Amino acid sequence: MGLMSFFKGVGEKVFGKDKEVETAAPEKVADLKASALLQHVKTLGLAYNKLIVKVSGHTVILEGEVAAQEDSEKIALAVGNVEGVEAVDNNLVVETPAPEAQYHEVKKGDTLSLIAKHYYGDMMKYPVIFEANKPMLSDPDKIYPGQILRIPAL
Repeated sequence: MGLMSFFKGVGEKVFGKDKEVETAAPEKVADLKASALLQHVKTLGLAYNKLIVKVSGHTVILEGEVAAQEDSEKIALAVGNVEGVEAVDNNLVVETPAPEAQYHEVKKGDTLSLIAKHYYGDMMKYPVIFEANKPMLSDPDKIYPGQILRIPAL
């Protein structure tokens, strides 16, 4: 899948005000952030066979193996749509390769219905986009500017 860019100033607040991260030696911060991102993926219940998360500056490197292309994309989006992450280098090996989904950066005023109309020509196809971005999306009305969404083929 390669390198994906994100806005580091928006997204889930996975790192929060963690005292351990704030007081850790610089060489330890990357390990603590990688651990927090791995826990975030686990909390979301995303599927993987093997997952190694590394952090270098504001870039997350994903290594390991997943069963399906969708799993790889969801993991990349889950860690990329985190405040403080600027890029994700997705090196996950997919057991059953499939064409990659398109991606959409949410702009001010976007709704899933408008995004569905743009990509599918039908506003009522918004549930396809919502389902493709679960569990990162918990409600079709809770998207925010700067967020990156998966837009699967119909």
